Amino acid sequence: MDRFDRFFEISARGSTLGREIRGGFATFFTMAYIVVLNPLILFGATDGTGAKLAIPAVAAATALVAGVMTILMGVVARFPLALAAGLGVNALVAYEIAPEMTWADAMGLVVIEGVIIAILVLTGLRTAVFRSVPTQLKTAIGVGIGLFLALIGFVDAGFVKGNAGTPPVGLGIGGVIVTWPMFVFVIGLLGTLLLVVRKVKGAILIGILGTTVLAFVVEAIADVGPAGGPQGNPHGWSLNVPEWPSSWDATPDLSLLGHFNVLGAWDRAGVLVALMFVFTLLLTDFFDTMGTMVAVGQEGGLLDDKGTPPRTREILFVDSVAAAAGGAASVSSNTSYIESAAGVAEGARTGAANLVTGALFLVAVFLAPLVEIVPFEAASAALVIVGFLMLTAVRTIDWTDYEIAIPAFLTIVLMPFTYSISNGIGAGVITYVLVKLVKGKAREVHPLLYAVAALFVLYFMRGPIETLIF
Repeated sequence: MDRFDRFFEISARGSTLGREIRGGFATFFTMAYIVVLNPLILFGATDGTGAKLAIPAVAAATALVAGVMTILMGVVARFPLALAAGLGVNALVAYEIAPEMTWADAMGLVVIEGVIIAILVLTGLRTAVFRSVPTQLKTAIGVGIGLFLALIGFVDAGFVKGNAGTPPVGLGIGGVIVTWPMFVFVIGLLGTLLLVVRKVKGAILIGILGTTVLAFVVEAIADVGPAGGPQGNPHGWSLNVPEWPSSWDATPDLSLLGHFNVLGAWDRAGVLVALMFVFTLLLTDFFDTMGTMVAVGQEGGLLDDKGTPPRTREILFVDSVAAAAGGAASVSSNTSYIESAAGVAEGARTGAANLVTGALFLVAVFLAPLVEIVPFEAASAALVIVGFLMLTAVRTIDWTDYEIAIPAFLTIVLMPFTYSISNGIGAGVITYVLVKLVKGKAREVHPLLYAVAALFVLYFMRGPIETLIF
């Protein structure tokens, strides 16, 4: 145990094995939905030949890659950051890239993107870009992700919904909390908040488990059922229906492993189209992970005075390998998950927590019903609370200095308002560079930051560029 403690630096970071275990469980329960959701997203699209991916195969591969990559992050980087198929990226692959080619070709582009990022890490460029971002802007990234995480929690629980008219978003259905799942979410949120206020050990994990039990009781009594379906059920559970599964074991279908082609896209869709897709994937993965590791490190007090987490290079390298691994397994790019902050809020400070989270994902490969027990409404309360905890860092930003305050503001608000970490980082970097140029302080900007700003301009202009290409 002493060697284990020293390797993961558990005591050195002020943690305990118990906290790491609790943190690992909390992280898993807040992100286990991806094993169910990723197959649904990828299955909902067809490739250029009209083919679809099989849901059981995508589910098994999603859990397998998430488990292996999360454990690898824990052992190599020793940082409490879990990985899985990236939301947003998987939709990009499914609905924009795959229709222009075959699934194997699309996943081949994901592999290429992951390899390119890995090379950028090994050459030191990705780490150098990260260090070029001003410390207070890094803080703003963490705060913005906190708001983004809270919004994800509210939306996943159905507490906040989009409206076709005005206002664009609203409370519940027609501005009213009228469903049992919303009731479960509110009770879970308030109950967990009270546990946090009273500083109960394991508050977030207890909240998730307690809310899940409440959801089971409600479902058993009210027979709510799933949202959607053939008849439509706006009052149903968002994704998982909290009920005891008929069986626990499932034979994993791993037929998608290795089903990718790195050369097909260039012939089928054309060089320019393939390059544009790779660029979009590259920039999204490149900066999403930077923002996520800052936010998680900030929540756990693991950043140095320059806003840099320990073993930055190892974190970024494992994340790059995970991107390529996700493509190689046909489950889309795997990336670092901001839900890891739930584990950090529960006490995790080291990669030891990843061993727990990763092991649970590997168990889910064979026990698929495991991830279908906890409904969105139970896990989402934890995301809202973690969002609050991350938001508290906003006090360290100098709001009287407009040169940093304006870029920080845009970084913070655009993440939740556009539902994208990369959009917020891009807006903040571009604005920071412009403000410094206008103020005649061009020399204060790191040269790499000019290049990053230029790339983000291309990123935001990709719509018109793609129109010209297509």
